[in-house]
Amino acid sequence: MSHTVLLADDHTLVRAGLRALLEGLPEVSVVLEASDGHEALASIAAHHPDVVLMDIAMPGLNGLEAAAVVSRDHPGTRTIVLSMHGTDAYVVQALRAGAAGYLLKDAAVAELPLALRAVLRGEVYISSAVSRLVVNGFLAGMAAADAQPASPLDVLSARQREILQLIAEGHSTKEMAFRLKLSVKTVETHRRQVMERLQIFDIPGLVRLALRHGLVRDNT
Repeated sequence: MSHTVLLADDHTLVRAGLRALLEGLPEVSVVLEASDGHEALASIAAHHPDVVLMDIAMPGLNGLEAAAVVSRDHPGTRTIVLSMHGTDAYVVQALRAGAAGYLLKDAAVAELPLALRAVLRGEVYISSAVSRLVVNGFLAGMAAADAQPASPLDVLSARQREILQLIAEGHSTKEMAFRLKLSVKTVETHRRQVMERLQIFDIPGLVRLALRHGLVRDNT
């Protein structure tokens, strides 16, 4: 049985490399591409791919937020998060967002078909370089009635996290209003709520938080 796969990454060369690998797999018949989270969601709604390979750090709407929307609105599509980060926090965030897989970008080439086949079978695939203890800890935490949020971003709504990402990317209130099709007043309300919920009241502090939790990429 052949399957459709969507590549969502803002780097053209990365997509080209992944496409070349995927097109060599017998179970993949169609490879779609998207350069950011919003474009990925539009493509998923239009084409209903079986699997999405989703980069974490994309402009506008990052991969974690997009993965959460896919999990909620398109349950027939499985998401594999692509990341440079092998730390516990990123893996847990991806699983909490509904991802079915977590694949490190520096993983061996042979891991890509393994990850793809695993999620197509309905399994969860975690890159071999990431400790199994991460998964066990995540499952135990989810089962505990008194489990605490794994990230300070958990206090934010999906829209507020989107606003935080745009703030960290340097967009003005007017630019955010235009991109999100909201009024300036509504965006200002969201900005205030983000600061109040995070208890961070300066832009540099918000940017540092967004960088630590993978909402934006550090290009310095």
